Amino acid sequence: MAKVNFTAARINGHSCPNGKTQAFIWDAGATGLGLRATAAGTRTYIWQGKFNGLTIRVSIGAPHDWDIVAARDEARRLKRLADSGKDPREEMAQQLAAAAARRLEARRKDATVGEAWDAYLAAHRSKWSERHHQDHLNLSQAGGEKKRRGKGLTVAGPLATLLQLRLPDLDADRIASWLQTEAKNRPTNAEQAYRKLRAFIRWCNELPDYRGLVPDGAYAARAVRAAVPRPKAKDDCLQREQLRPWFDSVRRIDNPVISIYLQALLLTGARREEMAALRWDDVDFRWRSLHLADKVETETGRMIPLTPYLAAQLLELKRINETPPNVRQMRRLDARGETWRPSPWVFASKTAADGRLAEPRIAHHKALTAAALPRLSLHGLRRSFGTLSEWCEIPVGVVAQIQGHKPSAIAEKHYRRRPLDLLRLWHDRIESWVLEQADIEFKPDQGQNERRLQSANQ
Repeated sequence: MAKVNFTAARINGHSCPNGKTQAFIWDAGATGLGLRATAAGTRTYIWQGKFNGLTIRVSIGAPHDWDIVAARDEARRLKRLADSGKDPREEMAQQLAAAAARRLEARRKDATVGEAWDAYLAAHRSKWSERHHQDHLNLSQAGGEKKRRGKGLTVAGPLATLLQLRLPDLDADRIASWLQTEAKNRPTNAEQAYRKLRAFIRWCNELPDYRGLVPDGAYAARAVRAAVPRPKAKDDCLQREQLRPWFDSVRRIDNPVISIYLQALLLTGARREEMAALRWDDVDFRWRSLHLADKVETETGRMIPLTPYLAAQLLELKRINETPPNVRQMRRLDARGETWRPSPWVFASKTAADGRLAEPRIAHHKALTAAALPRLSLHGLRRSFGTLSEWCEIPVGVVAQIQGHKPSAIAEKHYRRRPLDLLRLWHDRIESWVLEQADIEFKPDQGQNERRLQSANQ
């Protein structure tokens, strides 16, 4: 190899000739030091020498990172390694691996709670129900966005203040201070946020990317456990003597969808989202059943009876849903290039983004006020079903199966599988008793009912 004395001019003037992929010049000042130029225009210092009888080549670096003196020193060092029986390539690989490990550890330590939280939600998205996933989003939302309903901006969730922290900063003192602040204004949300934060930290400790970053005892320290609020169990529930004014007021709600929806919650004990997500495909008028998306049995859902009064109410909703718009409304649809179709949702809404009932609480609160009844949440209607059923001396397991509660005993879990017709026997009895207390005379016209059923099942 012809050698030249490396100078700045020679280094900058070296290039790869046309028709070649690379070209070399070699330094006379350090054994094995060369400069490689490629067709792409890059230049790199290299060292070339013998190791175990074979010619090997090791990259040193670009001229803009290494001056000539430093490149010569590195070439001499690599030559000494090879002469001592050490492979310079292995040392280079070890150095690169160590540098990569240091960069990875630096990135790990700089990881924020928000970054890991997003990864946590993405990893569990397919395993969680839509409601459970939305709960996590609500508790961690940044806030400051325009509300979908009503005026003003959304409020930041309890977890939002923690998302900007680095994971190593999420220690027990920080969590305890956060809990004390959040518990002052929203203790229930703070307690829910703590439980979800606890599950998140456990998940972090199971992954190599985040393992060991959150300090030990971050969520289990005594100060943290002492700061966790203990919300009182809610006990809002309709009493037997309140059924009549409640039904009188709810049945007078102008919107039949909301009116029947509220009655359905009370007469089935279903969770609010289970009933709101009910589709017409889930309603079987012939065999009198409802298929609900169950919170516990997330894959199969659960089947409950469709009682006579509720069936008549749903048939009325189906008639409304399948009634075409008037001529003026049809023209408006045509002008927008839209086609009218009946809604697939039982409790449909023309104003909601997803086409189904989203917020019935306002109408319910107005009905309660008109009836001079105390505040009652939508979940309180579910609680009322379970409580009022005791007046009918219904077996506890029957009520639990209708409401979708987990079996609470070995016999219930392994030896009780009540068929739908047996549940219907007891469920009809509950509805009949509730209507009697509400002073509602319900005697469906069997002939009219048969015609409606035939129309509904076509």
